[in-house]
Amino acid sequence: MTQRLTGRTALVTGSTTGLGAAIAAALAAEGAFVVVSGRDEARGADVVARIEKDGGSAAFVGADLSGGADAVGRLATGALAAAGGRIDVLVNNAALLLTPTPTAEVPQETVDQALAVSVRSVFLLTGLLAPPMAERGHGAVVNLGSINGMRGMAHSALYSMTKAAVHSLTTSWAAEYGPHGVRVNTVAPGPTLTEKVAAREEQLTPIISRMPARRAGTPAEVASAVVFLASDEASQIHGATLTVDGGYTAV
Repeated sequence: MTQRLTGRTALVTGSTTGLGAAIAAALAAEGAFVVVSGRDEARGADVVARIEKDGGSAAFVGADLSGGADAVGRLATGALAAAGGRIDVLVNNAALLLTPTPTAEVPQETVDQALAVSVRSVFLLTGLLAPPMAERGHGAVVNLGSINGMRGMAHSALYSMTKAAVHSLTTSWAAEYGPHGVRVNTVAPGPTLTEKVAAREEQLTPIISRMPARRAGTPAEVASAVVFLASDEASQIHGATLTVDGGYTAV
């Protein structure tokens, strides 16, 4: 079977665990050389080792995306060096995961960190890596949004705000980079059974009961959507939000 991303390179932020690790593995399985990034070198090395064990190619580049422009710049430079000077697919997955909290009780430092990791780093990193894609006339950016950025949810204002910002960036960048051959789209997961979420799956019952699928998704299902949008199969898809939510936002 032909691998859809053979010969291409990809950077996945926040990919040392959970959803990001699943996305990195799925891209590698389709033939891409994947740059795994995150704060924990040991976990990053483990993701790379698992990709290589399955026959893929990957490298780890450390990054703390709360560190501002300098940290983002170091990630871009390191990723380009690891990938041979070219990134064809950028997956903006890194985000600060937040426990539902009443707005008035969210500390300012949490607000600052959420905006830094979940919005500012996405903006800055895309600004560094999308223009070279546009110069080559080909590339794909896939942003990880969320159904929280599409529907109002009590006690989720901060997280929802960051994801709504990501959705907005997608459409703006589709207009900016699409004419130059760079497709920018969003994958918006619903409840997804990463390791952390699976530990509190019972809390998702009210949401799952309203989903046509009647179950939470898996990281592999979200990763498959990312691979699709990164591949040439999605060549006419620009500025779209692909929900992977069991139908929650549709009904």
